Amino acid sequence: VQLQASGGGLVQAGGSLRLSCSASTSGFTINAMGWYRQAPEKERELLASISSDGSTMYGDSVEGRGTISRDNAKNTVYLQMNSLKPEDTAVYYCAAVPEWRYVKVQSKYKFWGQGTLVTVSS
Repeated sequence: VQLQASGGGLVQAGGSLRLSCSASTSGFTINAMGWYRQAPEKERELLASISSDGSTMYGDSVEGRGTISRDNAKNTVYLQMNSLKPEDTAVYYCAAVPEWRYVKVQSKYKFWGQGTLVTVSS
C-alpha cells in the first residue's frame, strides 16, 4: 500500500485544515489508518486512528479539535483539524497498521505516507 498525504499548508491560528491521505490499492480497506505528526526536535506522536469499520481513537493533542474519517470507496482517510494553534505546526503523516489492536504501537505501522507540512501562524 502506497500512501500519499496532502492538504497541508499555512494557516492562521484559529483556522482549520483538512488533510487527506490517498492509498494506491484496495488493500487500504483492511487496514486501520492513523495520522501522526512530528514537530521539529520532538518525537512523532499519534493524533488519531480509524479502524477498517470506522471505529476511532484520538490522542490528547487533537481531542475535541480533530476528526478522522475514511472513505473506503475512494481509498482515502481524512483528518479535519479545527482551532489550530501555532504548536500544531509539524509535518503530518498518515500510516497504515494491519490490526486495530496495534493502533497505538508506532512500530506496527507498516506503510507511511511522505508527510505534509502544516504551519500555523500566530
